[in-house]
Amino acid sequence: MIQSKEDYLFYLEADRIALRQTRQKPKLLGDDVWKYQRALRKCEYVSNCKKGLLRKILRALAYYRLRRLSLITELQVPINVCGPGLSIPHRGMLIIDERVKIGENCRMQNLTHIGTANQRVGCPKIGNNVYIGTCCSIYGDITIADGIAIGANSVVNKSFTAPNIGIAGAPAKKINNVGSKNNLIDATGLVRASGKFPGK
Repeated sequence: MIQSKEDYLFYLEADRIALRQTRQKPKLLGDDVWKYQRALRKCEYVSNCKKGLLRKILRALAYYRLRRLSLITELQVPINVCGPGLSIPHRGMLIIDERVKIGENCRMQNLTHIGTANQRVGCPKIGNNVYIGTCCSIYGDITIADGIAIGANSVVNKSFTAPNIGIAGAPAKKINNVGSKNNLIDATGLVRASGKFPGK
């Protein structure tokens, strides 16, 4: 969770690397998903770190921009859900419940829903370095371990606690021991190795 200006800059840099962007900032025209992710981080920073009247004004402006980009991209990602190194490669329907917890370096494809089976049941806790394929449903009070790759069109409604495996199917089951290493970038590791953020 973003708790300082340094955290905010760390998240922005990790997200940029995870999205495989070579520029430092999005283009004026295009790069809508990257703009959405930056707006999401801005909302997190303002909500978590600013106080008083300034916070209310900045928060309203940040949420307005995020909402506008949400309508363009069809992405619905609540604040303080995803760790640094988030990679959403394409615009298209992506809905995440505000109670979900997702770790570092997660890559999520479109047409995916992550949430609860009903309002009385908990939401998924997803580890670090997890790849989520297109058109997945992940729901319930479950845990997904680090390094797991979830295949396209999967329905995941039970926990997978063994790390670095591939799962797929409806309902999902283990299909291999490969995991997500070929599907995403260890963006947070690269940013830490760069020495730009010594406290991270």
